[in-house]
Amino acid sequence: MIEKNIIGFSISNKGDSYTQGFNPKTGKPLDGNFSNANSEEVNFAVEKAKEAFEEYRNISGKQKAFFLNAIADEIENLGEILIERCCQESGLPNARVIGERGRTLGQLRMFAELVLEGSWLEAIIETADLEREPIPKPDIRRMLVPMGPVVIFAASNFPLAFSTAGGDTASALAGGNPVIVKAHSAHPGTSALVGSAIMEAAQKTNMPDGVFSLLHGSGKVVGQSLISHSGVKAAGFTGSQKAGRILFDLANQRKDPIPFFAEMGSVNPVLLLPNSLNTKTAEMLSNSITMGAGQFCTNPGLLITLENDLLEQFIIDLVSALEEIDPGVMLTEKICKSYYNDLDLSLSNQDVKVESKLTDNNGLNNAASVLVSVTGESFLKEPKLADEVFGPYSMIVKCKNEDEVNDVLSSLNGQLTGTVFGSKEEIHSFTKSIHTLEKRVGRLIFNGVPTGVEVSSSMQHGGPYPASSDSRFTSVGTMAIKRFVRPIAFQSWPHNELPDELKNDNPLNIWRLMNGDWTKD
Repeated sequence: MIEKNIIGFSISNKGDSYTQGFNPKTGKPLDGNFSNANSEEVNFAVEKAKEAFEEYRNISGKQKAFFLNAIADEIENLGEILIERCCQESGLPNARVIGERGRTLGQLRMFAELVLEGSWLEAIIETADLEREPIPKPDIRRMLVPMGPVVIFAASNFPLAFSTAGGDTASALAGGNPVIVKAHSAHPGTSALVGSAIMEAAQKTNMPDGVFSLLHGSGKVVGQSLISHSGVKAAGFTGSQKAGRILFDLANQRKDPIPFFAEMGSVNPVLLLPNSLNTKTAEMLSNSITMGAGQFCTNPGLLITLENDLLEQFIIDLVSALEEIDPGVMLTEKICKSYYNDLDLSLSNQDVKVESKLTDNNGLNNAASVLVSVTGESFLKEPKLADEVFGPYSMIVKCKNEDEVNDVLSSLNGQLTGTVFGSKEEIHSFTKSIHTLEKRVGRLIFNGVPTGVEVSSSMQHGGPYPASSDSRFTSVGTMAIKRFVRPIAFQSWPHNELPDELKNDNPLNIWRLMNGDWTKD
């Protein structure tokens, strides 16, 4: 395991401070002192990425696919060493980490297939019409191209799938961009192992030196320095709204503002229609609320429903289901403290009623699940009740009628997901509320829980601010590549000098929009 910063094909430890991993179950430090990058190393990593970009931007889809598949292979070859270290640093169970590794490998191989296939480039060709009146039509050809060095901020709650070789890194590399990862301080050993695998894959596939770097250090020092560096051309972030907004503002205050895609806070409202207030729904929601100790960005933190005869029994069923699930360990001591602080703030409101028992957390950094309720009227009077409580927490909002339901939904900020539980017939009766919910989310779910995001081409994982900084994009699935590319058009360009993607004979055999028709000809 490399305890130094990885900068291209070299390792470096010029800084004078270190990051150490801790086991959240025991509070004890783990082996390894990981060197935090200093300003010289930050600059070196960016300069290496700039140099690598000049070569990497022009390599073929076949070569990029070879590289991405090699990364997956090298991570897989780490075997139990990676699984054990990740479990130690995160407190996550073995099965969860194995599953997350599978998702990470699947994402890398999915993007490998994407760059081989080529349609993501959106090649559009409109040939010249010199006979057109009143003026001739020029030959114009458009496609997507990489942006340059991309900074990726590793997330705490997915130490593999949203971290060093996660979807952000995979999509940026697939788009032809060198990547610099700012390792998360909660899992430095996991990051180092995966980072070494990426470096090994880059060397084995003859990628340019500097196509990947991994830097340890704080967000305030290393992260902000990277965002402010003129050589960085885009960035991806998953984390809190506070940290994401700081970085977003820095990205936009630069002399040359850069795209900054941030996935931030979300309470993922659930609309419970009358026919859904049953034991089955209660069990589904209890499992979703407590999944991963509630440390999912898609955790259902807000349950909105109408007051009726079925509601009180539903609350009893939901509380009973929650109490059957043992408290889970949170990722870090800091996250656990933040959970209980935010919980205290919620409970300090005199209108908030605790529905579940506030049980002992039964262990260091464990988080007991909490269900509270509030009336729609009280919820609307206090906007802070809509703030995210990151953990196994959910709030039921009891509304008098559909108008109040709609008012509650209208008061919400942007969200990653919105869920509707009910019968198909009920949808027509709640059209107004559902349309209001639709305008505030990136993904709308019917009779299913928001946790457990499918990694696919059709997935949308992003939503109106503050769920994400740009609701047009996703951080999950193949379309995540669109965050790190830009369009360019070639007008009346010499044919032999055009990129292969835009040449008449289509040497890459990709799908293109040719004079209005999709074709490979």
